[in-house]
Amino acid sequence: MTVLLVTSRDLPTGEPGAAALDAALVARGIDARWAVWDDPDVDWSAASLVAVRSPWDYTERSAEFLDWAHALDQSRLLNGADVFAWNHDKRYLLDLHQVPAVPTAWVTSAAQLVAAVDDLGTAVVKPAVGAGGVGLTVLGAGLDQAAAEVHVEAGAVVVQPLVASIRTHGEVSVFLVEGVPVCQVVKVPVGEEVRVHEEYGGSSTVVPLDPACVDVALAADAEAARRFGRRLDYGRVDLLWWEERWVVSELELIEPGLYLDVAPDNAYPFADMVARVLNPS
Repeated sequence: MTVLLVTSRDLPTGEPGAAALDAALVARGIDARWAVWDDPDVDWSAASLVAVRSPWDYTERSAEFLDWAHALDQSRLLNGADVFAWNHDKRYLLDLHQVPAVPTAWVTSAAQLVAAVDDLGTAVVKPAVGAGGVGLTVLGAGLDQAAAEVHVEAGAVVVQPLVASIRTHGEVSVFLVEGVPVCQVVKVPVGEEVRVHEEYGGSSTVVPLDPACVDVALAADAEAARRFGRRLDYGRVDLLWWEERWVVSELELIEPGLYLDVAPDNAYPFADMVARVLNPS
């Protein structure tokens, strides 16, 4: 049985720290290799299982990526194309009714953006379809119409309050495999930056699972599972400290990095899950 680990052309050997996942799969007797999602020479139908891992260019061609995912045998695709279709656009945050989340407005016009930013005073604005902090900006009240047009000309954006605790508490990520929390990472930005990603100077540290964070992550995972009528294979719930509690900032169900470069042990539960899916008892 062959497992194809989905990646992008700029990461042909997988996500950072991929060697840990490669070794964990080999140790379980699993034949796995990395495959680029838009490579026409890949025979996806020959795979026993497809695990989307690091196709981090998909946001640039999301419609094409979703078409690719829907064309696969869904019984062999972890999480599934229906989950990807819902999760690729940040308006999914508006569907999280049973868990606390960062207040979010989905905006499609300059007039809506001006009103949303004025309402918050200081706001974080980011593309509704995007990842890695690309296109994220912090805007203040008094935004003029022409400036607002620049932010929406490429498509819809989401508007959220600036959560100042990003610079004190950081952003917490809880990783779940088959609904079970397996790891927690704290990501912090540098200086006045609000983006926690390494390319902007941020850093990530593995910390013990915090029961308060785990509770919110489990609730978010359970709500997504209810939506699709099945347990999700994997996910990462990103949390921020807002109004004296942890709230969901992102729910990553397509290609959340496992942070294997700082948390190589994340490879083990993921590989165990793959083994169970391949050989259900």
